[in-house]
Amino acid sequence: MDVAHCYLEGNVDAVEFCPHDSFHHVLGASTYTLQEGDHPNRSGSISLYSVDAEKGNLDLVHHVETVGIFDIKWNPVGANVVPLLAQADADGYLRIHSLVCSGNGQENEGGLLTEVGGENVSSSMCLCLDWNPSATSISVGLSDGSISIVTVRESQLNIQQTWVAHDFELWATAFDTHQPQLVYTGSDDCRFSCWDLRESPSTLAFQNAKTHKMGVCCIAKSTTDPNKLLTGSYDEYLRVWDLRSISKPINESSICLGGGVWRIKYHPLIPDLILAACMHNGFAVVSIEKDSVALMETYDKHESLAYGADWQRGGRKRPVVATCSFYDRLLRIWMPETSGNITPSAEHEIANLVKASCARRRSHKFTSAHKMESKSVLKFERALTASDGFVW
Repeated sequence: MDVAHCYLEGNVDAVEFCPHDSFHHVLGASTYTLQEGDHPNRSGSISLYSVDAEKGNLDLVHHVETVGIFDIKWNPVGANVVPLLAQADADGYLRIHSLVCSGNGQENEGGLLTEVGGENVSSSMCLCLDWNPSATSISVGLSDGSISIVTVRESQLNIQQTWVAHDFELWATAFDTHQPQLVYTGSDDCRFSCWDLRESPSTLAFQNAKTHKMGVCCIAKSTTDPNKLLTGSYDEYLRVWDLRSISKPINESSICLGGGVWRIKYHPLIPDLILAACMHNGFAVVSIEKDSVALMETYDKHESLAYGADWQRGGRKRPVVATCSFYDRLLRIWMPETSGNITPSAEHEIANLVKASCARRRSHKFTSAHKMESKSVLKFERALTASDGFVW
């Protein structure tokens, strides 16, 4: 069910609901807009909205201009007293913003962002980030295939270590929520890797180079099952991994979602309910139970690349999500129609529709090798193909 929508002034690529108590209504949205020419300029912004799905409200409460942003994430609950929003940007910076109440701090009020820390991580672009569970470190993926681990102490940022993890752009990084000494990475080189941070430099715990047929876009570790992890890829598959053998994880199940799987989010309260941003095929709600993966619902009210997606926290009667799309600069708030099991007949019908969509799209997809060969003369300036996403 549609709740509300609005248009931003830039190409919107990420949305994140604040997970901290008293701020569940606060939604952050970031943008990245490339102005091409002899001297390309990458501009961006962070906008904060106050969301009340029951009343149909989506109110802009704060806006700040920035350089182009690829990713934003709030610090984990319980780790800090003050909510912090981290950004990974095109200038190679990791920046931290503090969220403070505006007005009287009531539920219908918004918040203000104040930059409290920043670190120039690299001359390459910062593409993605993730907080460790204690919010003492942030992993940052870079456009040259490297990853940096940055320590956070009282908003002071310091680079702990950096190493070359992949051959091409590193689009996905995630700490293991149960074993925070492990960090996962995924890249345009089609590799899915895990690194052990107890060594310096970090050692490779495993690397899978055969399963993903195109670049790895996103990684999400289960918050309830220490042995389960999800990956999403340009090859249109959401994959479920069994990590009981950390040196050789097993891809136990997968589902084709009909578009490159750019973002995946576990529901904060309902185990194994997944929200996925599927680039050219809108958004999907997926259920994962034991060895089965079921597509429960799709959402196609966006008319451009589906990039950002997140669940709203809090004990509401129905799940609420925010989604965004890139070129049409659209942000939507909606409620999934289904949040439980679907009938076998409905599941079979949906599966057939998705398989047909996959077959149509795969007929004109570029392979990762073709994509890698099509880089422009400028080192990090290129127009990605329809299956690749960002225009840098």
